[in-house]
Amino acid sequence: MSYTCQNCGVTAEESSKLCNPASDMESGNLCGVPADKVCGGNMEQMKYACDACGSVSATSDNLCSPSAIK
Repeated sequence: MSYTCQNCGVTAEESSKLCNPASDMESGNLCGVPADKVCGGNMEQMKYACDACGSVSATSDNLCSPSAIK
């Protein structure tokens, strides 16, 4: 089973690797979640930032105005 963090959208096979895991989270908008809420050690997986609010996500689908982090 795979788990998804409800704060930043990172996925992991073990729920203990995430700070706010859910096994059945629907993919949704993560805007408004500050970067400091990203699970420890997972910041390197964040590939996109929202131009509107600065939230970060591993995929662009979770942000309303995504741009690639350079």
